[in-house]
Amino acid sequence: MECDNHLNSAIIFLWIGIIMDRLEAMASLLAVVDTGSFSAASRKMRVPVTTVSRRVAELEAHLRTKLLHRTTRKVTLTDTGAPYVLACRKVLEQIGEAERNAAGEYQSPRGELTVTAPLVFGRMHLVPVIADFMAQFVDVRLNCRFHDRNLDLQDEGIDVAIRVGPLPDSSWRAQRICAIRRVVCASPDYLARRGKPLTLADLEAHDCVGFHGFDPNGSWLFPSAQGASVVPIRSRIMFDTIESAIDAGIAGMGLIRVLSYHVGPAIRSGVLQEVLAEFSPPEVPVQIIHRHEGLVPLKVRTFVDFAVPRLRTALAL
Repeated sequence: MECDNHLNSAIIFLWIGIIMDRLEAMASLLAVVDTGSFSAASRKMRVPVTTVSRRVAELEAHLRTKLLHRTTRKVTLTDTGAPYVLACRKVLEQIGEAERNAAGEYQSPRGELTVTAPLVFGRMHLVPVIADFMAQFVDVRLNCRFHDRNLDLQDEGIDVAIRVGPLPDSSWRAQRICAIRRVVCASPDYLARRGKPLTLADLEAHDCVGFHGFDPNGSWLFPSAQGASVVPIRSRIMFDTIESAIDAGIAGMGLIRVLSYHVGPAIRSGVLQEVLAEFSPPEVPVQIIHRHEGLVPLKVRTFVDFAVPRLRTALAL
């Protein structure tokens, strides 16, 4: 009898091992499909390329069919692979949701939350929100990734992102926070000394603070319904960080042209004043996005619900 129990236990452990290997192979296949290559999938899963390749090859051998077309430039699904990948995705999503339920992730906000935002936006506006959020929800750990390039949410494992401008990917759930625009402003001291520009032509007579990211050619572009106006500016000083350009504007060194969320607090406090508002380009949206498919973890829903009203208040101009 004891021998039979040992045999049954060995068989159970064997089947568990087989199932775990199969799930890892499915996850590797999905990573290749979602990222478009074996090398990108290996980076996403943090395993060697050879491991990803071996898992997919073993899966194809088990199924006795080819799931992927491989070329030197791209990887695409075969006719058999397409429906199999859909089935794999459902299986892994159900397992993930069962694990999150078992861990209590849907009962209370907990676990690691990865958030990305533009660099200055994150530093100025998101960090204060995150500080308040962490003080209230002590079981959530934040991984903040602030970059001026848009990180790939799928490849980089991003839970929540702040995006400025139109969204090219409709597979993510988006909630509008506000709209922003480019503004021209200066310190009250500078405007008292030099006068307020009333037309774009008036910019010729003013000192301007240049920022390499917005005006690399020594001019400012003002789009309108009648067409774009390219206005040469006289930059006596150029900066390669937006913070330095704003500091120079506050110090009275000239007119600056930045995004409204860069200088909202400074304009509200009166250390900067906006000019030429009627020539502002069209507004662009600021949105918060997160995964759309399946149940949304409570940590994500809670963070979005917490952040949106606070960011709307902070970004009001």
